[in-house]
Amino acid sequence: MNITRTLEHYWRKPLFYWLLAVIIALATPLTFAPYYHFWLMPLLFGALIRLTEIRPERTVSTAYLFGFTAYSAQFYWIHTALHDVSGLPDLFAVPLTVLLPAFLALYPALCFKLWQKFDYPRWIKVGIVLPVLWTLAEFARERLLTGFGWGALGYSQITKDSPLAGFAPVGGIHLVTLATAFIGSWLVLLVDNSGRLKSRLMPLCFCVALCTVGLIAQNTDFTRPDGSSATVALLQGNIPQTLKWNEDQVVPTIQKYYNQLSKTRADIIITPETAIPVMRQNLPEDILTQFAEQAQSNGSALALGISQYTADGNGYENAVVNLSNYRSPSDAVPYYAKNHLVPFGEYKPLPLITNFLYRLMNMPLADFRRGGEGQAPLVLKNQRVAFNICYEDGFGDELIATARQSTLLANVSNMAWYGDSNAMYQQLQQSQARAMELGRYMVRATNTGATAIVSPKGSIVAAAEPNTDAVLESHIKGYTGETPYMRMGGSYWLIGLLAAVALVLFALRRKPE
Repeated sequence: MNITRTLEHYWRKPLFYWLLAVIIALATPLTFAPYYHFWLMPLLFGALIRLTEIRPERTVSTAYLFGFTAYSAQFYWIHTALHDVSGLPDLFAVPLTVLLPAFLALYPALCFKLWQKFDYPRWIKVGIVLPVLWTLAEFARERLLTGFGWGALGYSQITKDSPLAGFAPVGGIHLVTLATAFIGSWLVLLVDNSGRLKSRLMPLCFCVALCTVGLIAQNTDFTRPDGSSATVALLQGNIPQTLKWNEDQVVPTIQKYYNQLSKTRADIIITPETAIPVMRQNLPEDILTQFAEQAQSNGSALALGISQYTADGNGYENAVVNLSNYRSPSDAVPYYAKNHLVPFGEYKPLPLITNFLYRLMNMPLADFRRGGEGQAPLVLKNQRVAFNICYEDGFGDELIATARQSTLLANVSNMAWYGDSNAMYQQLQQSQARAMELGRYMVRATNTGATAIVSPKGSIVAAAEPNTDAVLESHIKGYTGETPYMRMGGSYWLIGLLAAVALVLFALRRKPE
């Protein structure tokens, strides 16, 4: 303990203090995919708490610096999309890259600002109040202004090695975040506690108990196989984003995907998001027919990623079309259309201000229409497949309604926007979380990676090598039933409960003399 006090004496010095805050934040990407050092996140979160205790007058600024640095390190790939792929000059790309982290850092800053208002004994303030407030802040970050939940504490635990991952099917990713925050907070009380042995044993027992419950949940089967099985082929075309929408690349792209599907005899074939870089209605009439006939002759059901005009012809949608029974252009085509769109990427929330930026960038189709909530699964062979497209995989609550009707989950994405960065792996980890929350296999067809098949327990069954032309084939089982998370309708019950706890604790706090 003397060593700790000595170290903290130096940590109070401004140079060491701020440097340590930055180092802690810079280490957060290591806790997520592709590194999966899940054990590190509670330690980093605990270190942040301890820093704010060392210099309480700097609590809010420390939390903001931590958030800004952590989110900048985790989402550095925004610059890749803006500058390397879209061609936006650094004069605009660099400020826009840091704009999102600068905004997201307001949530941890607000969390710690509110935390200062609670006057309680340390074990309550650190061990209960802060984890509750942090989870509420993460939920708000995921929902407000269309939301951006990447980098939540809970995602760091979505790996088969973490006992806290077991809370995903019970209460969703926000319950995992709460559990992670609890462990980090209790470790602070365990390590830095001047009280007697009994006061140290209590947080230790809490940590052990929480991990034990997580392990039990992780080994509990909340859903079950329905007796069906299928082979799935996921096509990875590896089309560079800088070439994807070039007119002279359309025919080679179509030919590549046609060749890939021709070589597989899988029951179900799924292509990536916008695999065909032409509006469906603008394609020559025989193209879809050839794709459908080739798949059908091989005994396969085909789901094709392609944009299409809306029924009224006044807009366009990011869609996956089901060509299983397609015969001619006059046939009705079942499809799923993306509903949760990416702000500034798929729609323009501030067109009067940002239109000039789109003129500088090579970013076609930046104003999609929403497909609508609760769309029915697509029937592919013997599976009812609940599709989501790219960014939607980060919002588990929004997938429940369709997942209830499904036997299989599928995500189609195009992560070529972000080059060979960690973005593809971070999104894969989100798919792992969704598979656990919804208790079904998740198959991911992507343009450049990470194309993978994830089990209902969140483990990666098979994966294609990123940035290569590949056809990933594997077996899946159809699943039925509901996890507790699904039966409760998502995260709202948890957030409501935590909000009530926070309000009660705030009302009962000790008032200043």
